[in-house]
Amino acid sequence: MIEQIEEFLAQGVADVEEAVRTAAATEIMPRHRQLAAYEIDQKAGPHDLVTDADRNAEAYLTKVLPELLPGSVVVGEEAVHADPATYEALKGGAPVWIVDPVDGTRQFVRGETGFCTLVALALDGVLHASWTYAPAREQFATAIRGRGAVLDGEPLTAGSPGPGSELSVAHSHPDYTTDEQKHALLALRTEGVRPRPCGSAGLEYLAVARGELDATAFSWEAAWDHAAGLLLVEEAGGAHLTLTGEPFRITGGNALPFTAARDAATARRVIDVLARGA
Repeated sequence: MIEQIEEFLAQGVADVEEAVRTAAATEIMPRHRQLAAYEIDQKAGPHDLVTDADRNAEAYLTKVLPELLPGSVVVGEEAVHADPATYEALKGGAPVWIVDPVDGTRQFVRGETGFCTLVALALDGVLHASWTYAPAREQFATAIRGRGAVLDGEPLTAGSPGPGSELSVAHSHPDYTTDEQKHALLALRTEGVRPRPCGSAGLEYLAVARGELDATAFSWEAAWDHAAGLLLVEEAGGAHLTLTGEPFRITGGNALPFTAARDAATARRVIDVLARGA
């Protein structure tokens, strides 16, 4: 199966980009700043929104992506909400497309530009490729395992913070955290760290890969939020660690919170801070 993945990535990367761009052009951007009230619903609560753009874009990608790679399956945010058992495909033996049709739905609903479409391709829990598209900002980032990461065709390099510099860290938004998670993240309020609540997870990962943000600190595991960005950061030279010092696993069972950072030393520094509050 790995040979099938490698063969596909040798010639099919542009086809996935075209599918993602088409989903955004037909289902997402026509609704940007044009959403009617009946096109917006709540899932788990007032902070967990879903729109017709989310549903329709995911439906399009769920149809098209397995056609590009026969035998593959899709794990999409909205499909998992409807049937949580579909998440188990991440642990199966088939190639898996991990899809977040609109990452940053709250920003999308507000008419802001801080949202993106995320797609990643994995096999046996290993990420092999990812696509991050911010259509309102006209930014498209791609990462291929072992071949690097690019943003609009230009190589991405995360670099490293300056020695002893204050770290900028985007962390899980308080609206999406339990009291226990809030307590762990409070450790970031310390000398040498400049924390702030995150927006779209996909765009925060892109900021790390670009060297504009030093690290993230997230307290949830949903693969559609993290898969694309984790590979983007890795291929830009960054690293990710969980609270036990192990890399994050998209199949779950991670010690949380976890971080993705511009380099391994920064990841360790952030984990050491988070461990104080865990």
